[in-house]
Amino acid sequence: MKIISQLSEEQKIAFLAAFAKLAAADGKIDEEEKIFIKDAALTYGLPEKRVEEIWKNRSLPELLNLVKIIDNRQAALLLIKEMCFLAHADEKLSDNETLLIGQIGEALGVDLDKIQQISNWVIDRIIWLERGKLIFEEV
Repeated sequence: MKIISQLSEEQKIAFLAAFAKLAAADGKIDEEEKIFIKDAALTYGLPEKRVEEIWKNRSLPELLNLVKIIDNRQAALLLIKEMCFLAHADEKLSDNETLLIGQIGEALGVDLDKIQQISNWVIDRIIWLERGKLIFEEV
């Protein structure tokens, strides 16, 4: 959270615009994805009047140029992690989502091996949490 609070409003919009593009990558935006992005915007302190900018219809090249303003390595890695979580929110990881995460990661200077490590960590965490639900008999 501290990392995101240090970003400018423009960088926060770029961060969240990547989420919006990812949410639409599979051809539809699920309610869970919309909620995730809106909650993230509010959590990251983006002013309410600027939230709509996240959903602006950008081409892929426009988005890749936009995310390049995120010049903080920790924020770039966090974006990849959060995108991996979002991609798994609907329990279906499409090829388009995977490709977009890779393209954004590369635009941010994150190599594909690091992106794969982050993705594997996210998957392991999801499995771990699901296993915990079974162990503790949570419905």
